[in-house]
Amino acid sequence: MQKHTKKMIAPIIITICFVLYYVGIAALFIVVDDMPEIMRLILVLITLLLSGVMIAVLISRIKEIRSGEEDDLSKY
Repeated sequence: MQKHTKKMIAPIIITICFVLYYVGIAALFIVVDDMPEIMRLILVLITLLLSGVMIAVLISRIKEIRSGEEDDLSKY
């Protein structure tokens, strides 16, 4: 079990960094006043969707690691 935990640390840290980055960008778009509302809404939604995709990829990666498929290249 400890072996799998060590392999999950890097994807979790990277995902946290990217999600914080995307949330920061979304907050910046909310604060900027020179932008039309529709453009601001679209840009905030895009950054939040990117955060959601990063979390979904993390969940998929954790499932792969737990099932023993650490090396995806071995399939090809």
